[in-house]
Amino acid sequence: MNSILIVDDEYLIADILGFALEDEGFLVEKASNGRKALEALREKRVDLVITDYMMPALNGEELVRAIRNELQLPDLPVILMSGAQAYEGHRLPELFSAVFDKPFDMDRMIAKVRELLSP
Repeated sequence: MNSILIVDDEYLIADILGFALEDEGFLVEKASNGRKALEALREKRVDLVITDYMMPALNGEELVRAIRNELQLPDLPVILMSGAQAYEGHRLPELFSAVFDKPFDMDRMIAKVRELLSP
């Protein structure tokens, strides 16, 4: 069973996305900001990360850079979901596997997760 870490300081979005992914058979962990996400990733490996951009402690770009450099996980797929800052992800395709503007289509998000986790 693939595990996914959802990182978002908006609990409602994290919960809705988490429930949808759990319904599809994924194991879901959640973190409310980038620093908590790094702590979680130090303790447990996941197969994919979905992160917001604007968050306290570390933003989405700082988080993915820490994942790549500090945790040395260059191949861990990271999806960025953001409202106003989605353009930041589009300008950094080397960091993010996919970028979704909020609000996003849940079916498209699930399809992208499946695509990134398929062998």
